Amino acid sequence: MAVEIVQTTAMPPAIQQVLDREFKVHRLWEAADRDALVQQVAPNVRGMVTSGGVGASRKLIEALPKLEIISSFGVGYDSIDIDCAKQRGVTVTNTPDVLTDDVADTAMALLLAMMRRIPQGDQFVRQGRWPKDKFPLTDKLGGKKMGVLGLGRIGQAIARRAEPFNVEISYFGPRKKADIAWRYYDNLVAMAKDVDILMIACPGGKETEGLVNQAVIDALGPKGYVVNIARGSVVVEPALVKALVEGKLAGAGLDVFADEPNVPEALWKLDSVTLAPHVGSATHATRQAMGDLVLKNILAFFAGQPVLTRVV
Repeated sequence: MAVEIVQTTAMPPAIQQVLDREFKVHRLWEAADRDALVQQVAPNVRGMVTSGGVGASRKLIEALPKLEIISSFGVGYDSIDIDCAKQRGVTVTNTPDVLTDDVADTAMALLLAMMRRIPQGDQFVRQGRWPKDKFPLTDKLGGKKMGVLGLGRIGQAIARRAEPFNVEISYFGPRKKADIAWRYYDNLVAMAKDVDILMIACPGGKETEGLVNQAVIDALGPKGYVVNIARGSVVVEPALVKALVEGKLAGAGLDVFADEPNVPEALWKLDSVTLAPHVGSATHATRQAMGDLVLKNILAFFAGQPVLTRVV
């Protein structure tokens, strides 16, 4: 008899096909009454497939007494109640590495689009304004100083991409990395004072919630830029929006927000801001690779083999 799992969100079609073939899948995202479905299937469910965006709450984990594994689609796992999973002895896996390049590419695209006003230039041409108007001058990336908040896999990939643009790199994190030559700061405000660009690439969750606060934004100042491809929770969003509206920051490139998919309307018409709908890893190849890793983890677990990318 097939192992029963709950699935909280849709997966890429090829991945869904394998899940449906290998497991008895209970599709929570399609349920008219999620709680009723969970209650109905709870006695038999042993696995869960979810995503970093949807996660797994304590309520959901505790409602599944036989749950053994949560296989998550995404590198971030702040939306999964890890403490509850540990207490229950539930294995949690994610999908690191396979999305690093795409997220780093997106970060650089946002950075260049923001500073050189690429979206605005596109609209300037499409609206037929070029023959009669001149597009305003923009800022130069080369020679700028960029401070990376969170120098993990993705942070390092972004920094390596930025260096050929003649960008000076520094970083802030919980500890200095022994094998990294870039300047390390143990104080985020101090780094923000010294750089032109704050690149946010750290994990989400309680430890980083609100880390980019009013003091950090003030330290960046009216010539400073923010790029966030991490989590919206890392930034005190009202303070960021206010600074951008009042011209107390030069600009922002944002792929993530505090209350996705809801984006503050005050940002919509600001030429200093480039917005993206949380698409850092959203390419066909990478989403397939992420899905493959979700499958490999949950299939290995129920085959009695070690999972590939264990969180807990």
